[in-house]
Amino acid sequence: MNSLSRALVETNLPTKFGHFKLKAYQSEYEAFPHLALYTEDYLKKETVDVRIHSECMTGDVFGSAKCDCGEQLDFALKWIQQNGGVILYLRQEGRGIGLVNKLLAYNLQEEGKNTREANLELGFHADSRNYDQAIEILKDLEVKKIRLLTNNPEKINAFEEAEIQLVDRIPIEIKPRSENYDYLETKQNEMGHFLSISKII
Repeated sequence: MNSLSRALVETNLPTKFGHFKLKAYQSEYEAFPHLALYTEDYLKKETVDVRIHSECMTGDVFGSAKCDCGEQLDFALKWIQQNGGVILYLRQEGRGIGLVNKLLAYNLQEEGKNTREANLELGFHADSRNYDQAIEILKDLEVKKIRLLTNNPEKINAFEEAEIQLVDRIPIEIKPRSENYDYLETKQNEMGHFLSISKII
């Protein structure tokens, strides 16, 4: 196993969605481990439902309406609790550029840049995330086949050469709001996400 994906501790985590097991894995940032939340029966399924979720403090914690991240996480927690499976919470804030840079990108978006253009103007890739450690963690959890909750083609591509077989994709689409319509439209039209953005609720 990759040394950066070494398991550190496991515990129980009762939540408003139900009971999960929680396991922390070493990341490149000592104080910010990757996390795996899973139901105790996930290995009873030949094909395991999996959500790979990159950290978004503004959306996950504060309920930001600029993105759909917090709502996607809530959807995944409900889905995995009801159907059994695994959620990987990766510490890749701001598509891998970090929280401060993401906030700088927010300011550029207020000046008229879209989310992709803002990251590029700051000197980063449009999406700097990597999913190698997610695959290593799933291997540690003895997952062999998955159905992936995602709209992101890059997450699907990450499994092309992996030992874990991606069997199917489960859409996890959130209705747009006025505050995140442009963000979601950019993901759909410029980043190839599997979305059907057509109207604002």
